[in-house]
Amino acid sequence: MDLRFRPYLGAFVSEEHLPAPDLPVARGLAAREQRMLRLALPALKEAAAGLERPLPLMLGLPEETELSARSEPMPFLKALGLASGIALELQRSRCFPNGRAAGLLALDAAVRFLDESKAPEVLVGGLDTLLDPTVLATLEGEDRIRRYGPTDGLIPGEAAVFLRLGRKGEGKRLGCVPLARVLATATGKEPGHRYSREPYLGEGLAQTCRLLFDSSPAGLPPVRCVYAGFNGENFWAKEWGVTFLRSRERIAEAHRLEHPAENVGDPGAAYGPLMVGVAALGLRKGYREGPVLVWCSSDRESRGAVLLQREDPEA
Repeated sequence: MDLRFRPYLGAFVSEEHLPAPDLPVARGLAAREQRMLRLALPALKEAAAGLERPLPLMLGLPEETELSARSEPMPFLKALGLASGIALELQRSRCFPNGRAAGLLALDAAVRFLDESKAPEVLVGGLDTLLDPTVLATLEGEDRIRRYGPTDGLIPGEAAVFLRLGRKGEGKRLGCVPLARVLATATGKEPGHRYSREPYLGEGLAQTCRLLFDSSPAGLPPVRCVYAGFNGENFWAKEWGVTFLRSRERIAEAHRLEHPAENVGDPGAAYGPLMVGVAALGLRKGYREGPVLVWCSSDRESRGAVLLQREDPEA
């Protein structure tokens, strides 16, 4: 309910699907972080099932929280490892407190980590909840929360999504069936973001996607499906329009446009990995045609994008 006790739409995980709230390792964490920890546990355990060795975790987190304000977010990562029972290689783990695009920034870092370190595997995550009094009051004060009906606004949501990335051939060695292949990743910045005084020209996402396409394999067919980081607000339509026009030759005219926030609300920093996971499942099961473009934009400057293609089940 809003500050005048009027109901509005929300998309939150029912308590029955979450671990108990009295986690000993969560003591000392802020209330929002405690809920994020509870959201993360089932997803992390699923992604890390059968893990043979400690892995680094590249984790996307919300902007402007107590967690992101700390010089080192390691207490949260340690709590996540202890509560889940998953061995995380903390020394090489990184957090990205960059909001809605954070998960794709983490994915980009994970791909670079695999390339540079020659490590066989790495975990990637996106984690956020808007079920927080301060967050909701801020969104309400900015008139950003959607009321009932087709209005310009977001539905506050939450999610925890974890992906397991491996070098080519690692899936076959582990007896796992790869869902999809990451063809390219890219990140960028929008000077004219929502809270900036600079003009909003949509340059950040357009340049990010241009970099993405320039680094993709030669001879790649046009994108047939786009998973867009729309969250219910009209604000993001401009930058996607600019991006589409600038990269028109790389996107099929009859492409399919998906925006999962229509069904799950705005899951914040988990949105990028959520869309990558859903796109990967669609490619594997054959109801989405690749290549697939996934993009996400934060309220502030961060932008991220990734290209996916169906992977050979034998790879």
